[in-house]
Amino acid sequence: MPSSCDSLIDDIEDMVSAQDPKPQDRQFVRKNVVPRVRRRNLQPTGEELHTDSIIPGTQKIWMRTWGCSHNNSDGEYMAGQLAASGYKMTEDPAEADVWLLNSCTVKNPAEDHFRNSIKKAREQEKVVVVAGCVPQAQPRMDYLKGLSIIGVQQIDRVVEVVDESVKGHSVRLLGQKKDNGKRLGGARLDLPKIRKNPLIEIISINTGCLNACTYCKTKHARGDLASYPIEELVERARQSFLEGVCEIWLTSEDTGAYGRDIGTDLPTLLWQLVEVIPEGAMLRLGMTNPPYILEHLEEMAKILSHPRVYSFLHVPVQSASDSVLMDMRREYCAADFRHVVDFLKDRVPGITIATDIICGFPGETDADFQETLELVKEYRFPSLFINQFYPRPGTPAAKMEQVPAHMKKQRTKELSQLFHSYNPYDHKVGERQHVLVTEESFDAQYYVAHNKFYEQVLVPKTPEFKGKMIEVDIYEAGKHFMKGRPVDPSKAFCPSIAQPLEKGQVSGLTEEFAAPHQNGVCDSMTPPTPSQPWRLHREALKAWWLGLAIIAVIVAYVAERLQ
Repeated sequence: MPSSCDSLIDDIEDMVSAQDPKPQDRQFVRKNVVPRVRRRNLQPTGEELHTDSIIPGTQKIWMRTWGCSHNNSDGEYMAGQLAASGYKMTEDPAEADVWLLNSCTVKNPAEDHFRNSIKKAREQEKVVVVAGCVPQAQPRMDYLKGLSIIGVQQIDRVVEVVDESVKGHSVRLLGQKKDNGKRLGGARLDLPKIRKNPLIEIISINTGCLNACTYCKTKHARGDLASYPIEELVERARQSFLEGVCEIWLTSEDTGAYGRDIGTDLPTLLWQLVEVIPEGAMLRLGMTNPPYILEHLEEMAKILSHPRVYSFLHVPVQSASDSVLMDMRREYCAADFRHVVDFLKDRVPGITIATDIICGFPGETDADFQETLELVKEYRFPSLFINQFYPRPGTPAAKMEQVPAHMKKQRTKELSQLFHSYNPYDHKVGERQHVLVTEESFDAQYYVAHNKFYEQVLVPKTPEFKGKMIEVDIYEAGKHFMKGRPVDPSKAFCPSIAQPLEKGQVSGLTEEFAAPHQNGVCDSMTPPTPSQPWRLHREALKAWWLGLAIIAVIVAYVAERLQ
């Protein structure tokens, strides 16, 4: 008699016949098996089924932008993509789920505000996503640890980054966009956008620059020059006018250097742009450094005299001392700057020249500073941006011997007093001017308009004036503005060829409008709609996540009943 431990079969395979299903067969047919729910006495337990699924695209986002118009344009693009993808943009940081902070690295105070905003967001347990020049240039800073980062050339992927961030993931996109190894200007220009001012389109014509200024941190973030093709810029301008824009700003780190990397130049771009500007609409040219405009002065004078281009140019001098300019590596001398200003003033009567000055750059002596004061006394710039020097980490200037803090403050104060000692617009009282009304004043008491020389003119806050070209008589002048009285309110001219978008409305590629304005009167037109593929993509993604959440609830319910 065999013991209980003796095996009654030789091998386990003897238990399986050739007709029995094999393991892989059982796995294949498992999908056709429907579990039968066991009947139970279902009494309410007071418990609810929960799912931890987070559906991106349902959150509210507050965005803050610091810095230049290039940064503002990037911010408008990011807001447009997020809104077109289902997120709700809010102006109330308290009610937002996500804070998108778009930074500037030019000065210490701007970065300090940025850092403090991150700290405040964390204290309020907000999801934080950072963008702009600070994280691009210094992504390893301690206060950026664990945060999602959008690089300056990756703004077209903001939706992906925010999607992952609301799910608790940290994403960093800091790469450069390239085509066959050649660096591109950045994200494409036809992305959805929410313009801060529906009447003004900001177009970045290039990113980066050719200079290597010893004090500049922006170069670390934006890199070398990379220009957009002319045809893409012209198309973006044309599309903007179809959305009711009446003023375009061209911006970059240095507009004068445009095209040197792609075999063209700034005047060539400008002549093609003015061809698509409607009558009464205006183009404002952004900052250009002296070295890259010297060879184009003749053409630039002609363009700045064009009736649809503001006779305005921002040319930073930074210092009137050649020794300081050499230490800054500005690649020009004070005589070059004077030549640019004198030539344009002679060829474009009334032109406004704005400039920048840095006070207290390392090595600046009292004699150097006196040369700068003499320059301001000579030209009496109506627009002067005075900056106390701040050493930015990682720049050559930060390692130079610094001017004592009290001397920097004193020089900044002395230059400011000189600037406020003269009134550049007193002689214009009594003039009759045409001005384009585009925004509201800070105190909300007036509308802000600009004349041909981009001088600020305050006009009555009459709703019919917004976005129109009107004629005014100048009756008062201040340090930074003039006040104008409308000559004949009924003759307001509308330069827009379409109804402007509503504030907060997403722009995008639209159908061509058939009925242009006639005789200076705006026709009633249907506002353009956002580019639908963005919206459809988001709606499909939201439906997918919702379906996944419902499945999770059903599975949990069935599992609970089977126990």
